[in-house]
Amino acid sequence: MAEEKTPLDRQTMCNRIAMEFRDGWVVNLGVGMPTLCSNYDFGDTDILFQSENGVIGYGPLSPEGEEDIHLVNAGGQHVTLVKGAAIIHHADSFSLIRSGYIDVTVMGAYEVAENGDFANWKTAGRKGGGIGGAMDLAVGAKQVFLALEHTTREGAPRLLKRCTLPVTAVGVVTKVVTNLGLFDVTPEGFVMREIAPGYTPEEVQAVTEATLTISPDLKELRVT
Repeated sequence: MAEEKTPLDRQTMCNRIAMEFRDGWVVNLGVGMPTLCSNYDFGDTDILFQSENGVIGYGPLSPEGEEDIHLVNAGGQHVTLVKGAAIIHHADSFSLIRSGYIDVTVMGAYEVAENGDFANWKTAGRKGGGIGGAMDLAVGAKQVFLALEHTTREGAPRLLKRCTLPVTAVGVVTKVVTNLGLFDVTPEGFVMREIAPGYTPEEVQAVTEATLTISPDLKELRVT
């Protein structure tokens, strides 16, 4: 009997990308899905979360009913603080970003290309856009990871040969997690390292515009 296909839920996606963080890293989490990364149990690994609005050293999102209305991340979600946390001015927070102190930023995106370009601030036909701090983070952080659904609501691919939307930054993405797997962005394009339970590489390729290279060590994606 074939294994049931199980696309990853958003918390699992963020848990998996959070497993890539290394001890001592300063990590910025973009608005939306990436904020769930702070819920991951890092154990003894020391991760310092930095928020654009000036919260330095926060932890998981606050449980419902236990929120402190004065403590929010850049997306307006209530967060908890860890020992040694600090609240700094918005301008100082961006000084940290622009000075290269952020080891990795995790952001959402509408599209990502095989050459590491990504688009996350403007959709097709929309006047204006929501640039926010994404462009600062994209060029200021040492690495850029993305967390996004593998396809649009209409089923169109989001992992592309080239972005069709206005690009946020060029050639900066190194790692992508979707509801179908974990991918590295390399000079040769997307390499699928892990795959969602029940799926085959051929099924993932069928909903991907870019050509996927399948890692010889491909394994089922599980969060442990």
